[in-house]
Amino acid sequence: MTSFHAIVSHTLYFNTAQRVLNRYKPTSLLLMSITLIYMCCACCPDWLPLPTQSAWANPAIETIVEDQMLSPVTLVLASSEKDGPNADDHAPIGVMGDHTHKKGEWMLSYRYMYMRMSGMRSGGQNLSKQQVHRDYMVTPTTMDMHMHMLGGMYSPHDKVTLMAMVPIIQQEMNHETRMGTTFKTRSWGVGDTRLSALIPILQKDHHEVVVNPGISIPTGSINQRDNTPMGDNRKLPYPMQLGSGTYDLIPSITYRGKHGKIGWGVQTGGTIRLGRNDEQYRLGNRAHLTPWVSYQPAKGISTSLRLKGQTWGHVRGEDADLNSNVVPTANPQSLSGKRVDLIAGINFLKPSGIFKNHRLAVEFGVPIYQNLDGPQLETDFYVTAGWQWSVK
Repeated sequence: MTSFHAIVSHTLYFNTAQRVLNRYKPTSLLLMSITLIYMCCACCPDWLPLPTQSAWANPAIETIVEDQMLSPVTLVLASSEKDGPNADDHAPIGVMGDHTHKKGEWMLSYRYMYMRMSGMRSGGQNLSKQQVHRDYMVTPTTMDMHMHMLGGMYSPHDKVTLMAMVPIIQQEMNHETRMGTTFKTRSWGVGDTRLSALIPILQKDHHEVVVNPGISIPTGSINQRDNTPMGDNRKLPYPMQLGSGTYDLIPSITYRGKHGKIGWGVQTGGTIRLGRNDEQYRLGNRAHLTPWVSYQPAKGISTSLRLKGQTWGHVRGEDADLNSNVVPTANPQSLSGKRVDLIAGINFLKPSGIFKNHRLAVEFGVPIYQNLDGPQLETDFYVTAGWQWSVK
């Protein structure tokens, strides 16, 4: 009978989630991933307590669940540190918000990311410059993005870890006009600030459940300008701006586990835009799903391999200073897409000595699938390197 009640509970939960998906399609991948992970965890009731059949039978409870599905909450199941720090106690460096700290602990972090983009694509097909020039006066040819992410974590209590991250972004995009003239535009500065609080609600064996409300603060500029053949000090298109201009919810869910030298995990997350910015547009919502496996041959080193699938929507509204007929990056209806990346990484930890609790990590990723509602620049590869230091 208990199994029957569990099946009924899970079915009702899935049906409730499906209604939410139909209503909020821009975040459907994120919410579906939440549903799948929840139902997987349901197979292990010692990890995650499930609502009883009587609770699900109450329509008011179903309404509350539907509302709460949209809150910025992160669930993390992470390996414990009972045997002291290990290299794979943290997720790969490209996965953020995956662990908590003890009361009074600090962690400082720095990440550097470089991304290279070149060539235009629409759907799954590559486009030549001539094909893009049929509809636009200018086509992008390449883009280089450098990001420096400064982060800090502090735990005022065993049950609360606070986190803040501030990016510094530098971007360069090369273009070519129909007449063959080439030019480059640049933007740089502070991006949007991310604030969150990680709250562990369950810790058992090599698993931990953490709740993480988070929000993105619009500290990045949406008024970046540069000189172009169309004139001096012209407003740059949407991808060259440094921020969203809106307050955004940044929910995610992470599962991590470990057995011996083998670790594994999966994270799903997204960005939900709240309203439009001062230029009367908002960027598209985003969602991602990234599973990984890791192997730790020694206490101070671990390797990882992961996939990352992501989807992002069109820009809603339009910046009045941009002409969508000049270049694809200024067209708000040409900026959505889907991509799947394959990413390899390695983590290093110094468990003792003068560099005790210092971590170094690096990841290298390449797309294995891109479907862009373009024309858009396609991604070639990216590299993420980082340093983390925990202070007790």
